[in-house]
Amino acid sequence: MSKKKYLSSIIALALCLVLCLTTVYRETILDFYGFSKAALSYYGSRGQEVIDIQSKLYNWGYYKDIVDGIYGYNTYKAVTYFQSKNGLSVDGIAGPQTLAALGLPTGETTASTKNNYSNSGDTYLLARLIHGEARGEPYTGKVAVGAVILNRTRDGRFPKTIAGVIYEPGAFDAVYDGQINLEPDKESVKAAADALNGWDPTYGCVFYWNPATATSKWIWSRKIVTEIGKHVFGV
Repeated sequence: MSKKKYLSSIIALALCLVLCLTTVYRETILDFYGFSKAALSYYGSRGQEVIDIQSKLYNWGYYKDIVDGIYGYNTYKAVTYFQSKNGLSVDGIAGPQTLAALGLPTGETTASTKNNYSNSGDTYLLARLIHGEARGEPYTGKVAVGAVILNRTRDGRFPKTIAGVIYEPGAFDAVYDGQINLEPDKESVKAAADALNGWDPTYGCVFYWNPATATSKWIWSRKIVTEIGKHVFGV
């Protein structure tokens, strides 16, 4: 065998070994999580699921590159940034919990994803609260109000359900003055759905208020994270 053919054979064997190890690695992770192949994307993945991930992250401001269906370095960084801002395990892998937070199919074959609120009753109630509290605000501001409600359900200082958070005594003006009983418009319903699907423009905030009307000294002791429309959002 010539030296050239020998080197070609070695390279071919090395490539086969890399491919086999990659496949084993992927299957091991999938078996560990108990999810189907469609429910896991990571560095080097390609395809429609990656396009969906990139599109969500791009629309929500986490990803700044082109949507090309290739899980490269910039996609990896965007996923880790999204995970860090939304209370997820920061590993750069778009696994079941990250996909669920993005509002994408998880391919789940085991128990339901924790904190899955996507039923029509919760959507409608959240939309009513958004309509009552943020009517006239920019669309992102409406989603932000919905996100605050959901963030509270995951914070031990507040009730664990959407209804419990919304109807906690003295929590929201829209409940006190009855505006929560108004029929929500289509934009409020859409904002509720986006919040339930994981969009959080507040980066984890659990408070919001209008600086022009807020009189509570305590609320001003909260750390302000961002400002959207007429509301500021804090922790």
